[in-house]
Amino acid sequence: MRVAYLECFSGISGDMLLGALVDAGVPFELMAETAVALNVGARLEKRTVMRGGLTGTKVDVITDEGTEEQGSGRRDQENQHPHSHEHSHHDHEHGHIHRTHEHEHGEHDHEHHDHSHESRDHHDEHSHEHRSLSAILAIIKAAPLSESVKTQASHAFQLLGEAEAAIHSIPIEKVHFHEVGAVDTIVDIVCTATGCESLRVDKWMASPLNVGSGTVRCAHGTLPVPAPATLALIGDAPMYSAGAPMERVTPTGAALLRMLNVTYGPLPAMRVAARGYGAGGRDTPGEPNLLRLLVGEETATAGAELGTEPIAVIETVIDDSNPQLLAYVSEMLLEAGAWDVYRTAVQMKKGRTGMQITVLSSPERVPALRDILFRETTTIGLRWRIENKMALAREFADVETEWGKVRMKIARLASGEIANASPEYEHCRTIARQHGVPLKRVMHAAMRAWGASAANAKKVGD
Repeated sequence: MRVAYLECFSGISGDMLLGALVDAGVPFELMAETAVALNVGARLEKRTVMRGGLTGTKVDVITDEGTEEQGSGRRDQENQHPHSHEHSHHDHEHGHIHRTHEHEHGEHDHEHHDHSHESRDHHDEHSHEHRSLSAILAIIKAAPLSESVKTQASHAFQLLGEAEAAIHSIPIEKVHFHEVGAVDTIVDIVCTATGCESLRVDKWMASPLNVGSGTVRCAHGTLPVPAPATLALIGDAPMYSAGAPMERVTPTGAALLRMLNVTYGPLPAMRVAARGYGAGGRDTPGEPNLLRLLVGEETATAGAELGTEPIAVIETVIDDSNPQLLAYVSEMLLEAGAWDVYRTAVQMKKGRTGMQITVLSSPERVPALRDILFRETTTIGLRWRIENKMALAREFADVETEWGKVRMKIARLASGEIANASPEYEHCRTIARQHGVPLKRVMHAAMRAWGASAANAKKVGD
């Protein structure tokens, strides 16, 4: 399987991902042509820069409305004169993502950050120009690009619009983007979609996100990092704060992670075929302001094929609760993302019989599952730990029965040999109820069909 892994040790933004893609070997000409094809009066420029002593690629969006200075010269100046913690590493994007409901409140949102009077005057001059979400989606739809690129880019913008609408409690139709910022963001997102498509990877993964710390200045006041739209887009992805105070994950960066359907976890066992470093706008001495991209094939090591991953184990023992309540809580935990929930009868002190509830989940789900246990049960304490989970590689195949197709789950050893095959319980239960036949008959029929089907066995073994 071809995998792309993003190491977000200094966060992620639109220009950082563009730079990482180019640095990893995606032809710059491909993305430059995409920017021109959008017909929004913008082009791309690339340059090699140093960030914390390391070399990376910086990609800038240059517009026709005198924003070449904004796109490159001003950011260079900023790198030479460090600002306070109320700044981010990607000014042109941050300054124009948070454009919402200015007509609702009769004011115009400007950049997160303070700039020179010249820059501020420039934005005041153009503050009346806005683009609605529907207008931006129309631009993407009309561009002569592949349908997959347009679908992904439109999805990213939809996510941005939904986040802003939810934060400000307005209809999504009233979300607007400042003209210059909209151009920057359109180019960032669509060119990223083009570059990612050219990599032809099967799965995107990322490390936990360093979101930074400190504050950002918006039209609505000074807000903590991560900014509200960024936090909404990050969702339940793992995040942390490290390094000098600054905004490290931008709304566009978070939207791109969602667009790529990224899964989070440690670096998988892989043979790296390409690597790239994408630079942010600021140079932060001692901590490279870079995004690293690794692209390669997952390797057939024991750790990778056995699916080693961290697993959270949450336990609590209860001796004063109705069994019906515990069954209800178990259902709630599963619905909230627990991998498994089981109950074990135990003997407690003074000879009392209690019930131990054990919850298995990904580490990121611990806070939500913990809250359910405290809210819905009588427990006043629990314990939890992180262990290593090892699982066989799994895949699915369908077999034909007299009631239609039944899905089979197949597990493989590290050698590729099939270790086990079993019918999917929920699928069989649905069929049994639909046709009024015993569940065991459906499951037995599926197993017979699997055993008799040499063609299916060969297909899964390929």
